[in-house]
Amino acid sequence: MIYKIRLILDTEQDVIRDIAISDEATLEDLHTVITNAFGFDGTEMASFYLSDNQWNQGEEIPLFNMSESNDAVCMQNFYIKDVLSKDKNKLIYVYDFFSMWTFFVELITVAEDTGQFDLPSLLVSVGTMPSEAPQKQFISDTENDDAENYNTLENFDDFDFDNFDEFMN
Repeated sequence: MIYKIRLILDTEQDVIRDIAISDEATLEDLHTVITNAFGFDGTEMASFYLSDNQWNQGEEIPLFNMSESNDAVCMQNFYIKDVLSKDKNKLIYVYDFFSMWTFFVELITVAEDTGQFDLPSLLVSVGTMPSEAPQKQFISDTENDDAENYNTLENFDDFDFDNFDEFMN
């Protein structure tokens, strides 16, 4: 089977790549296709994150096994067909954790392999990559305006540090 996947850079400008890849490919193979499609050298760390229809970030699947266990979660241990389906058709991909290039990965369609494409294959390329990763704004879950007032060092006098030892015990 061929998976046709849309890759969208998280930016205001449209930067999109559509690819075709075998369902037997691993997430590590998909990582390589993404880095090539967007012009990265592929030397930085990266991770996929399972996602839902609202693009909420779920379980991480890193590029490399960072533990001593041989069966740890990493890209080479996951086939595309095991993480993408009609029901669960979205992933988030982050490349270079210092720059935080963030991409939305969405399964467009699954088709029979008719031999029409050499796999993997870049099908569509829209937009030009910016020279730097788009800046991310991390927003607090709270709507409380007073919380913003405590984000400066001047307001630490307002906290009750005298009872810290009691709190820890």
